[in-house]
Amino acid sequence: MRESFPQQQPWRTSRRVRRSSLRPPTRPRGERHKACAGSSVRFSSPRAPLGSAFSSVLAARAVGVWAVAWLLLWEAAGLTSTPAAAFTAALTDAGIRATCSEIILRQEVLKDGFHRDLLIKVKFGESIEDLQTCRLLIKQYIPTGLFVDPYELASLRERNITEAVMVSEDFNIEAPNYLSKESEVLIYARQDSQCIDCFQAFLPVHYRYHRPHSKDGETFIVVNNPDLLMYCDQEFPILKCWAQKQVAAPCALKNKDICQWNDMKYKSVYKNVTLQVPVGLTIHTSLVCSVTLLITILCSTLILVAVFKYGHFSL
Repeated sequence: MRESFPQQQPWRTSRRVRRSSLRPPTRPRGERHKACAGSSVRFSSPRAPLGSAFSSVLAARAVGVWAVAWLLLWEAAGLTSTPAAAFTAALTDAGIRATCSEIILRQEVLKDGFHRDLLIKVKFGESIEDLQTCRLLIKQYIPTGLFVDPYELASLRERNITEAVMVSEDFNIEAPNYLSKESEVLIYARQDSQCIDCFQAFLPVHYRYHRPHSKDGETFIVVNNPDLLMYCDQEFPILKCWAQKQVAAPCALKNKDICQWNDMKYKSVYKNVTLQVPVGLTIHTSLVCSVTLLITILCSTLILVAVFKYGHFSL
């Protein structure tokens, strides 16, 4: 007959018992993997929370030290508020430009032959009623293959056809293209009567003489888009949207005062205007010179004969 001993409760175990005796028996590594494979319970060491908390504190302190060091460096360089200010300014400009309509510029050449008219039209997306206090100035660059006659401009100003003035000095309208320089013209644009929110400017241009070519009997002149300057007596959203820099220029055609104009950014319908100019061929040089000389001699002879035959001379 077996004696039955009462089952000993774990909490009544003597305190003198070593803690190692209470630990469960250690299984081989392979068996532990098998036992945990079928269970979704995750076991962690009771000391893990203390270790992770201690690591978090150290990481936070390290980040704080690095942040203070970087702020000191930025402050020493005088750039503490630069990144934030630049970022804020960029967001502000992007938001303002998103609400602004574009400025459209169209440049075209009228007429045929060696004497043309350059027409420039500017269209604003905003109502022109809000821009009545604004003035528009077009700074046109004239390439070496073209010229503008200053005497013609003076005549057009007197007849109130256009308001344009030459900027370049020592300008020679008789020089060929290979001996001339690029020139500048200021054109004060006027409101277009056929468009409510449009301005237009008119400028007569003329071809210069070009060198003869050996093969092609033509050359090309590229007229680049002009600078668009705007001056307003008060602030408008369109100035905040598209103003790039300020340029000093006369306030008006008949006024010698200098104003600070806003150089406006715009969208051009055409990248540039290209003009085709016919030129002579070098293989025709001897023929042209010979025919020209013969015609000159013949005409001079006929003039002399007419003078001696029909002229009255008093001795």
